[in-house]
Amino acid sequence: MTRTGLMLGLMGMAATGMVARAAYLQLIHKDFLQGQGDERFLRVIEVPAHRGMIVDRNNEPLAVSSPVDSIWAEPKDLLEQRARWPQLAAALGMTTADLEKKLAPDIERQQAEKKLRRFVYLRRHLAPNEAQRILQLDIPGVYAQREYRRYYPDAEVTSHLLGFTDIDDVGQEGLEKAFDEQLRGIPGQKRVIKDRLGRIVQDVESLRPPQPGQKLALSIDRRLQYQAYRALKTAFIKNNASAGSAVIVDVKTGEILAMVNQPAGNPNNREELKSELLRNHAVADAYEPGSTMKPFSVAMALESGKWTPTTPVDARGPFRVGRKAVRDVHSYGLIDVTRVIIKSSNIGTSKIALSLPAEQLWKFYKNLGFGALTGLGLIGEQPGVLRHFKKWGGEIGHANHSFGYGLSVNMMQLAQAYTTLAADGVRRPLTLLKREEPLDPAQEQRVMSVRTARQMRAMLEQATSSQGTGAKAHVPGYRVAGKTGTSHKAIGGRYASNRYLSLFAGIVPVSDPRLVMVIIIDEPKGGVYYGGAVAAPVFGATMGGVLRTLNITPDDMPSMKLAGAETPTGAKKP
Repeated sequence: MTRTGLMLGLMGMAATGMVARAAYLQLIHKDFLQGQGDERFLRVIEVPAHRGMIVDRNNEPLAVSSPVDSIWAEPKDLLEQRARWPQLAAALGMTTADLEKKLAPDIERQQAEKKLRRFVYLRRHLAPNEAQRILQLDIPGVYAQREYRRYYPDAEVTSHLLGFTDIDDVGQEGLEKAFDEQLRGIPGQKRVIKDRLGRIVQDVESLRPPQPGQKLALSIDRRLQYQAYRALKTAFIKNNASAGSAVIVDVKTGEILAMVNQPAGNPNNREELKSELLRNHAVADAYEPGSTMKPFSVAMALESGKWTPTTPVDARGPFRVGRKAVRDVHSYGLIDVTRVIIKSSNIGTSKIALSLPAEQLWKFYKNLGFGALTGLGLIGEQPGVLRHFKKWGGEIGHANHSFGYGLSVNMMQLAQAYTTLAADGVRRPLTLLKREEPLDPAQEQRVMSVRTARQMRAMLEQATSSQGTGAKAHVPGYRVAGKTGTSHKAIGGRYASNRYLSLFAGIVPVSDPRLVMVIIIDEPKGGVYYGGAVAAPVFGATMGGVLRTLNITPDDMPSMKLAGAETPTGAKKP
C-alpha cells in the first residue's frame, strides 16, 4: 500500500468513527444527553407572591407592595471575575472592599477547598431599571431576582398603626404583623430556560401559580387620620411633650376611624425604624387616667338610685380618709353632683363613691372593659391594672380609684368606656377592621341604663362650657360633652411632682352622639400641664374638620353664629 493510500484509509476510518460516534450519541444516548442539557439550562424558579394591600374604609391605599429587583451572585463564577469587581462594586453603589466583605466567606472556603455557596445577595430592592443597568455589564455569576417592597403612601401618619415589614416582606410590627398570615401570599413555581449568564430566555411552563395575599380593609378613614395626626403633632411640639396619642371612634359601630401617635418615624426609610418612633402608645402604654374616670364613678352612683344629678355634696376640704387627705385645687363648698363633674372635684367624687360598696365600683369598671384587653388584636397591647377591690387598700384606695388613681388603663379602654356613655350605656366591641355587616347584638353588653348615660352626657356637656374644665374642647356649631384629666406620673413606685399626663375624652354631637375622641399628652413641658389646657384643644382643633368631612349636621347653630362660622357645605340646617 502506498503512503497516499494509507493516509486515505486512516482518514476514512476516522470519518467512519465520527459518524458512528454521532449516531451512538444521537440514537443510543439521546435521552441521557437531553437530560444533561436540560439540567444545565432548565431551571425551576420561585415566582414571588404579591402581598395584600391594606386600604382604609374608602378603599384608599395605606400599604402597597411595589415590584423591585434584587441582585445576587453565584460565588463560584464571580470569584473567577476578580478583575471586574471594581466595575461591579461601582454599579452596586458600594466600594470594592464592601463587595469583598460580602464574598469573604466564599473566598475563605475557596482557599480551604470547601464547597462554595450557590447564592449570595449583593444588593436588595433596587428599581428594575437600576438592576437592568447592572445586568448589562454581563459579568458571569451575577443575576437578578424579582421581589416586592412595601410602600406606605402616608408615611409617618399611619406608621404606628400599620407597622412595617422586613426586607423579605414579612410583617414585623403593627397590623402588618398582626395580620401577616392573611396579607402574605403563597409563592408560585415555574420552569424556565436560562442562558449562560443566568438570564431567563424562555418560560417553559407554570408549575404552580402564585397566590396573592388578601386585601385588608380597615375601619380607618384616611382623611380623619390625617386631621387627627396634624392636631396631635401641633400640640406635641407646642407643649414639648415626651409622647402623645389620639383616637377617634364611631359610636354607632365601634369602628376606629383614626389612631395616631407622636413621636413618629417614616417606615419607608429603614433608618427611621426605631422602636421609640414606632411605638403605638395608644395600646402599648398604660396610664393612671386621673379625672377622666370620674364620670364612671358618678354613673355607678346614679345607677344605684341613691344619687341624682342634683343631690348635694359637701366638697369642702381637705377631706380626711383615715390618715390620708383628699384635696381639690379650689374649695367648692356645698355643690351638687353635676357641679362635681363640672369642677372635677376629687372630694365630691370620693364622697359619692365611698357612700357605696367598693365592690360595686369594681364591678362597674370591669363591665366597662377596664383591666382586660380590648380584642383589637394589636401586638403589644397592655391590659392595664384593675386589682380586686379587696386589694385596694381600704377606704383611701376606694377613694383613689373613684378619681382615677390606683389603677391603670390604656387609651383604647378609655375610648371604649366613653363610647359606652355615648351609646346610651351599651358597650360595643371596638374594631380596626371595616364592619361590612351590622354588629351582632349578642356582642353588645348593657352596662348602664339609657337614663344614666344621658344624665352623664348632660353633665359632661356642662363640663365643656365656659364654666367647666374642658372649655377649650369647644367646636363651633356642635354641642360637645367631655372630661379633662390630669395625673401625676408614677416613676419608680412614687408619684413624680413635676411629670404629668394630660388627658381629654369627648363626645360629639351631644344631641345624637356620633364620635368619641380621646387624647393623651405624655409629660408636657411647655409651662402648662392641665388636661383642659393641653389635651382639650386637640379635640377642638380636630373635630371641626372631622365633622365637616363626615357631613354631620350641626346641633348648636347659636355657637356657630357667635364664632362667625357658616353652615358646612352640604349640612342640613336644623
